[in-house]
Amino acid sequence: MTVQTAPSVLDQLKALSHEIRYDLVRHLAQGERCVCDLEALLALPQSKVSYHLGILREVGLVRSEQRGKNIYYTLQHAPLFHLGGTLLNEIFTDSPALVHQSNSIC
Repeated sequence: MTVQTAPSVLDQLKALSHEIRYDLVRHLAQGERCVCDLEALLALPQSKVSYHLGILREVGLVRSEQRGKNIYYTLQHAPLFHLGGTLLNEIFTDSPALVHQSNSIC
């Protein structure tokens, strides 16, 4: 049995760093969409849209649901908000260093 670990902040940032995936997230921020709607919005073939949606799903940023022959995708808001907070916490580990830099060369 394989134990799956939660995607890291870096995994999620890598997923968002691709232009197509970033556009998909922007469109899904407007609400649930079918793959066929996303194809039309991005002017891309179904295979390419599905590939990039799969990557976003793997890192937990979108959720999919099959209804009949269509698959609908929904943006997962909580992981995106968590990503933003975690990213800021990892970057700004020492708030006092933002005010005074005693080790500066200048």
